Amino acid sequence: MFDTVLIANRGEIALRVVRACKALGLKTVAVHSEADANLRHVALADQAICIGPAPSPKSYLQKGEIILAAKLAGAGAIHPGYGFLSESAEFAEMVENAGITFIGPPSAAIRLMGDKVSAKRAMTDSGVPCVPGSDGALPEDNALIREVADRVGYPLIVKAAGGGGGRGMRIVREPAELLQAVAMTREEAGRAFGNPSVYVERFLEMPRHVEIQVLADKHGNAVWLGERDCSMQRRNQKIIEESPAPGIDRAEIARIGELCAKACIDVGYTGAGTFEFLYEDGSFFFIEMNTRVQVEHPVTELVTGVDIVAEQLRIALGDPLSMTQADIRFEGHAIECRLNAENPWTFAPSPGRVTDWIAPGGPGVRVESHMYAGYTIPPNYDSLIGKLLTHGASREQAVARMRVALEEICVEGIDTTVPLHRELMREPGFRDGGFDIHHLERLIDGGAFNGAKG
Repeated sequence: MFDTVLIANRGEIALRVVRACKALGLKTVAVHSEADANLRHVALADQAICIGPAPSPKSYLQKGEIILAAKLAGAGAIHPGYGFLSESAEFAEMVENAGITFIGPPSAAIRLMGDKVSAKRAMTDSGVPCVPGSDGALPEDNALIREVADRVGYPLIVKAAGGGGGRGMRIVREPAELLQAVAMTREEAGRAFGNPSVYVERFLEMPRHVEIQVLADKHGNAVWLGERDCSMQRRNQKIIEESPAPGIDRAEIARIGELCAKACIDVGYTGAGTFEFLYEDGSFFFIEMNTRVQVEHPVTELVTGVDIVAEQLRIALGDPLSMTQADIRFEGHAIECRLNAENPWTFAPSPGRVTDWIAPGGPGVRVESHMYAGYTIPPNYDSLIGKLLTHGASREQAVARMRVALEEICVEGIDTTVPLHRELMREPGFRDGGFDIHHLERLIDGGAFNGAKG
């Protein structure tokens, strides 16, 4: 049991956790860098502790300093949010060893699912469909690498076992490209993730990116909360997410969801998590699991009515899930547009002072953001400044509400991705739904937005 939660994150997710804690009667501790002293969650938390200068390696990634702050503040639990240390098995284990509750899965489950090779093996054992690929990490011997690749078939993709966020992967279309791609990916993986192991999978040419949200408690119960279509991407970074996924058979979604819930029980997973799949030609293929709350979790909250962050907290407190699978109802359609401090056409970061911020409103509109007029966005962190969501009885209504909300929102002083979202809400491919993960890049490369750029 605990009554105080330290939030080891910043920005909109830290604010989201503060609100969930307050609703449950839990006290909060905000740790922050010197650059983040004026963030809203810092002001709203019961305590605030500065843990270092702006660069995240000297503040938000300081495992020992965060645990020390929790002890000094009397926090019995740490919520890692997303990013930073949220999927660090080492950090989770340090928290556990310090006698503090980690609000997330056990360190062993993070370690298992954080390595894509072991995760894929565990999912195969649980009956979750996986992309055809190598059985484990690639060997060192070049001849054996070629044999594995020939068995998998071309085109294929080389992936870092410890990778994520779209990094540590290379597409190989011809056998002559294989060995160089393996060597380069190994080098990159070692530098970026501290793990040079790589594996190969069949490369799917035009898949959709569909993910399943799950919750699992410490009493052997697990549920799935529907799916999110995250196919609107640029360089493997999500731009828009929605639920339900247009045009996919609901019975097949349910079958995959049930397998994911079963897999949580099989591997001893607890808390919130997301199974990510590629979907092509009517088939789902598991690619990885995110062992944390997702940026896009509000999409699922809108269509299910389940407070995912509150459930994380209750699970960590030892409570059973507040619902069974039979209790979960899916209502309407929800869309999320990620608001980034970036040039909408070049995607160049745009830190600086927000001179005006006016959030939209109206039926079915939700804004998740830590922005306010006068806030200065530092250049040290991810460019996400908020999420704009709409919910409607149908996809058409959700899109219409999003169009209105995007026209209403006002962010001055910096560049944002709002103009891009305005264009996408009118784009025929998006309006039709069911597009693949390359759709946005085809639009950009084809000059679809040249007129909007002025």
